[in-house]
Amino acid sequence: MKTLLAGAVASLLVSSAGAMDLLEVYQESLANDAVYAAARAQAEAGREGVVQARAGLLPNVGVSGNTTWNENTFSGVDRNYNSNGYGAQLTQPLFRWQNWVQYQQGRLQLGVTEAQLLNARQDLALRVSQAYFDVLKAQDVLLAVESLKQAASEQLALSKKSFEVGTVTITDVHEAQSRFDLANAQQLAAANDLEVRRQALTQLIGRPAGDLAPLREGAEIEAPQPGDIGSWVGAAEQNAYGVQIQRLAAEIADREVDRNRAAHLPTVDVVARYSKANTGFSTTTGAAAESTSRSIGLELAMPLYAGGALWSRDREAAALKLRADSDLEAARRSAALAARQAYLGVTSGMAQISALEAARVSSRSALEANRLGYEVGVRINIDVLNAQSQLSDAEQRLAAARYDTLVAQLQLEAAAGSLDEDDIRRVNGLLKH
Repeated sequence: MKTLLAGAVASLLVSSAGAMDLLEVYQESLANDAVYAAARAQAEAGREGVVQARAGLLPNVGVSGNTTWNENTFSGVDRNYNSNGYGAQLTQPLFRWQNWVQYQQGRLQLGVTEAQLLNARQDLALRVSQAYFDVLKAQDVLLAVESLKQAASEQLALSKKSFEVGTVTITDVHEAQSRFDLANAQQLAAANDLEVRRQALTQLIGRPAGDLAPLREGAEIEAPQPGDIGSWVGAAEQNAYGVQIQRLAAEIADREVDRNRAAHLPTVDVVARYSKANTGFSTTTGAAAESTSRSIGLELAMPLYAGGALWSRDREAAALKLRADSDLEAARRSAALAARQAYLGVTSGMAQISALEAARVSSRSALEANRLGYEVGVRINIDVLNAQSQLSDAEQRLAAARYDTLVAQLQLEAAAGSLDEDDIRRVNGLLKH
């Protein structure tokens, strides 16, 4: 644990020069994150769906061949011979309405595939940003606890010295010792949490991230534009990737109803066939025979009864269409809720930042006043320790509010389906390079 703590503290003392920033981490994660790699592979597989659906509209060509050895006895005469044959058939659909509907579904499914990939990329941007700022937050917590521990150590030494000369009681020494021990425990926990956060970031980029560029002191976080929550909610209900995917899924379900109805219709194909067969007798009395056949024509097929399966599939498709419509409505509501939560997270976060900045200033003033009061005898040890804890808490909460507000900004863009690399660059501009 001492080694872990020493490494964590040492990493905080390194200059931000040469440190990775948010954009660099994001770009590395695009190449190395296993979840996004799986999404890319799924997209590659999904793009083949439209090719397979189109195949139902194109010609189907097949060849076949056979060879058979025959042994026959007729009126005491053995006739052994080999027969061979081969053929080819071409089938071109002329009217297969279900195949056309299936092709339309394939094109819609391609849209789903592309939307899912974009959604995975957007999700990666959020995961990277959250992990990045979690590391910075953990670093700030560790620094604040380190400062608190140092202050508690100084107060403990001062209390012991004052006790020796009789100006304070042993209770003051015990209180100072208790605060120092508590700060030490908090330091160990903060160092462990920092290591956990770093490992989470490592999982995204496939290697240890090293030092990260911190947020600039006083970096100004802009309010959402437009500043109307209704505009963001409306954009989310239309453009969120979850809504886009469910909208396409509802259209596919609607086409599925048509496809199953088309199964009741006749089909018409152009069919061309060619075949050749020959039979060679191996006995002295045998003779060879050869035949060739060529044909082309129209074939019509009309389903009449399939045990009720066709009507059952009709009812099933209609029910699934209702489910898809409900899923679409649920996606719209979820997107609207996410947009509202993210918008309020940004606005309330900005208000918290202003309040906590003021709280930090007043906490520093209170600590200085309590230290001075302790020196002149109008304040006791516990007053100074409480002021130190209050300042440490204000600094930690201020840092957390800044990071959470930045993440909420990105979540708001994601809720509206507009989060891209430009948004990462904008946030990256607030870091100290």
